Amino acid sequence: MKLPDILIAVISNLCPPATQKGNFKFAKSKAIRIMKLSFVHYLTSLCLLGALCCTSTEEELDVEPAIDQHTYADPNRAVTTHLDLEIEANFETRVLTGKASYLIQATSDAADIILDINQLTIDSIFVHRERGMEEVSFQIGETKQFMGAPLTIPIDSLVTRIDLYYQTDPAASALQWLEPKQTYDKTHPFLFTQGQAILTRTWIPCQDGPGIRFTYNAIVKVPPSLLALMSASNPTSRNDEGIYHFEMTQPIPAYLMALAIGSLEFAPLGERTGVYAEPGLLEASAYEFADMEKMLLAAEKLYGPYLWDRYDLIVLPPSFPFGGMENPRLTFATPTIIAGDRSLTALVAHELAHSWSGNLVTNATWEDFWLNEGFTNYFERRIMEDLYGKEYTDMLWLLGFQDLQSTIEDLGPDHPDTHLKLQLGGRDPDDGMTDIAYEKGSLLLRTLEEQVGRETFDAFLMNYFEEFKFKSISTDAWIAYATRYLLKPNKLKFDLDRWIHGPGIPEGAAIPESSRLRNVDQRLQEFVRIGRLDASQGNRWSTHEWLHFLRHLPRDLHVSFYEKLDDVFDLSASGNSEILAVWLEISIESGYLENHNKQILENFLTTVGRRKFLTPLYKALLNHNQINLAKEIFQKARSNYHSVAANSIADLIETSTEVG
Repeated sequence: MKLPDILIAVISNLCPPATQKGNFKFAKSKAIRIMKLSFVHYLTSLCLLGALCCTSTEEELDVEPAIDQHTYADPNRAVTTHLDLEIEANFETRVLTGKASYLIQATSDAADIILDINQLTIDSIFVHRERGMEEVSFQIGETKQFMGAPLTIPIDSLVTRIDLYYQTDPAASALQWLEPKQTYDKTHPFLFTQGQAILTRTWIPCQDGPGIRFTYNAIVKVPPSLLALMSASNPTSRNDEGIYHFEMTQPIPAYLMALAIGSLEFAPLGERTGVYAEPGLLEASAYEFADMEKMLLAAEKLYGPYLWDRYDLIVLPPSFPFGGMENPRLTFATPTIIAGDRSLTALVAHELAHSWSGNLVTNATWEDFWLNEGFTNYFERRIMEDLYGKEYTDMLWLLGFQDLQSTIEDLGPDHPDTHLKLQLGGRDPDDGMTDIAYEKGSLLLRTLEEQVGRETFDAFLMNYFEEFKFKSISTDAWIAYATRYLLKPNKLKFDLDRWIHGPGIPEGAAIPESSRLRNVDQRLQEFVRIGRLDASQGNRWSTHEWLHFLRHLPRDLHVSFYEKLDDVFDLSASGNSEILAVWLEISIESGYLENHNKQILENFLTTVGRRKFLTPLYKALLNHNQINLAKEIFQKARSNYHSVAANSIADLIETSTEVG
């Protein structure tokens, strides 16, 4: 008898009803995967597997179903299961026109199905029954800020499919139409979407909640000079007709629907990985992301097989509002991570990790956002540790902890938004997308890992991803799951409620440390004391060491200190966007901006649309009597920003003006 078969037999004895119900194949696959782990890991997983065969749903965890306040849909009565999408992109009118056809499942007493729409024109709707198709009247409810409106379509128990003919608004919030001058090569227009959190409803009528999943096929027509890509199976070259076919066989929530159209070329990086970029940026992109295949293999070694076929990345124009977006099979990435030295590729590891935490196992509602991002942050750093070592990853942990401390300071130590479980009723879910979910969430997992040991914790996480794959999970369900399968088996007294429903950083957190950053602290103290920083040493620092140095550099030094740093290290001309953004923030807060860097600041803010950089820079201007400069730059830059970023900065300036 082979060892995996022995393991299966043990599982069968532990949980005979499960294996008798057809879960033998499930148990065998888990056994084989466990054999790829270390023997200690295997033993640790044994009890977990036996228990997991006996439970597979949130209902069995005895928790209330999550209620999503940010969708009008009622999936318990009628739900979409598959989408056939046909759209055409018109760059002159900045409109997508097309047809969304859904397969649906409904209860026998359902009289309608409700979809979310926002900034859409619905031309007509047809329903399909076995006997044929008919056009139906529909109702659009009241439009509410950021939520849009409910689209109610009458159905009965015989309806299996609905067809919606529609078009988008030129100002649709998810869509950014770019002129050629706003792209890298400045030769062709560009379009990209950004669906998270609830913006997909502005370009596709859909049930726009993270707990509702569907598969899809799509046909997209674009100008023949451009290539279309989606979060699906993708072409690698342009065709003469400008018509592209896509297939996504794994079910995804609506926020992961994604489309990009532009002058794009492809470079393979490995057997399952590659990068798309504008021709002028392709070579630099391929160099920067050369380790993607290694990252994918490292991720699989940690937490099981990659279930999305391929992992490719597209480098978008600079106006993309985030560092990256984890659209399945095709991560959208900002060009600001192309530093020429592969020093900012932790972001790629982060988006790849989302293929497990977020895309595979998804937060049930946006109030459970930490379940996507906290797990992904933790997973990202495990990938980076596997590839680049613990010393390197310790720097990432400590810089992230500093981000967490800064966010808590900004919000206030007792602010409810410092809780992991958010309260977003009546609010745009985008309000909850702060460093709390990322850094406090991953700090919780790091603390649990230290409490139970890495082997035990890895076994728990691997089984968590397997158990809830292609499902959604609420915070309450995760607490019940972690209590049952991690805390109780290990006799661990751990206050999950304090972490999840309480403010700030709880006592007993696994505070990160970094020997390399301690050395930077010593160099910083020396610089502040005598105005000297060894050039040869500084030139050998990684991006993370420089960020630590600059973050802790006092803002009240004599201007000569900043001038000396700039003269020796040419920080104002840095090609590293992370370093330049922090240096520009220092320039504003220290007064160094008064005679230096104004044009550099304006160039940066008018060409980069990444909200991570925009928000602190505009805040610094507004907080240091530079409101007129902030307004002046924003007026020039706004058309280059995606609506997600533009709305955030507009709110900042408006609030500052009101206070002033």
